[in-house]
Amino acid sequence: MRSRYSAYVLGLRDYLLASWHASRRPPHLVLDPARRWLGLDVRAVREIDPDHAEVEFVARSRVGGGRAERLHELSRFVREGEHWYYVDGDIRP
Repeated sequence: MRSRYSAYVLGLRDYLLASWHASRRPPHLVLDPARRWLGLDVRAVREIDPDHAEVEFVARSRVGGGRAERLHELSRFVREGEHWYYVDGDIRP
């Protein structure tokens, strides 16, 4: 999760796509260059089994001079071989 957040901060689109599970990976990803990421708070990590896990997090960002926004998500990850892949997530209120 932290590596994907860092990739958003650094604008590493190729890394984000490569770390997305092939079954759910979008064909392309457009990142907003005006978005500035302000912080990540990992709230909980739950190992479901050795190859499946969930991460609850809040990421804060701002576009231009606008108000800060929060993304609160429960993300699902799967391990294949030695690598973890983002599958999908549910947005929390």
